[in-house]
Amino acid sequence: MPRLIAFNRGQVPKIVCMDRTTVDLGVNFNRLIRALQKYVDRHFAPVWGTPAKLVRGNRPRSGAWTLGFFDAAEDALPFLDKKAMGKAFGRHRLGTNGLPLAVICVLPTRENGEEVSLVASHELAEMLVDPSINLWVAGPRNTFHAYETCDVCEQETFEIDGITMSDFVYPAYFEEFRKPRSAQFDHLNKIHRPFQILKGGYSQVRKGRKIMKMFGSPTKKRRFEKENRALHRSEFRNAKA
Repeated sequence: MPRLIAFNRGQVPKIVCMDRTTVDLGVNFNRLIRALQKYVDRHFAPVWGTPAKLVRGNRPRSGAWTLGFFDAAEDALPFLDKKAMGKAFGRHRLGTNGLPLAVICVLPTRENGEEVSLVASHELAEMLVDPSINLWVAGPRNTFHAYETCDVCEQETFEIDGITMSDFVYPAYFEEFRKPRSAQFDHLNKIHRPFQILKGGYSQVRKGRKIMKMFGSPTKKRRFEKENRALHRSEFRNAKA
């Protein structure tokens, strides 16, 4: 079983938003952080009970989580805890301060045709729900599904102040006993039953010790295989859980 790590229990985490890029983000950084704060305050936290305070900063701070923007994956490596990384960047993504770190790689994001704000909101949401990246939930047919809130609906979007944000699932999504259309399963009401994967989404699924990716469509699978997912949360999940 994974070693559970509790972060900021009973406290609202402060998340330092750190722009270490040399390339264009495609969005004003201050506007982006304000939109992400509204994403948490008005949309995500009321559902998941995960408030957070986003602040700007140039480097990780003691006692704070980090949302870092970098040109490419290798630029983020000095800010990752090598003890936590292990082989292939490791099992849990922790910063050098020992606290959660979400990494947005701007060059591959834009090369893949994605908006930086979409990836940032995706990573932020998933970090808030599973900061140590080791949670799984029992699913259909003796499987376990990664407790990720955006992967299955990652191409569904909405806007906050004209800035694109990611759809996300609700807790009912992970409750297999729910009947189709009996609850709200995601923020945009695109999902109609537990563990459904939309055409533009995917999910990590574990059966025994084998971990595989399930895709919502063949098109998504082909696109996923061409994408650069270095330092994405899914690359850090503990395969030995």
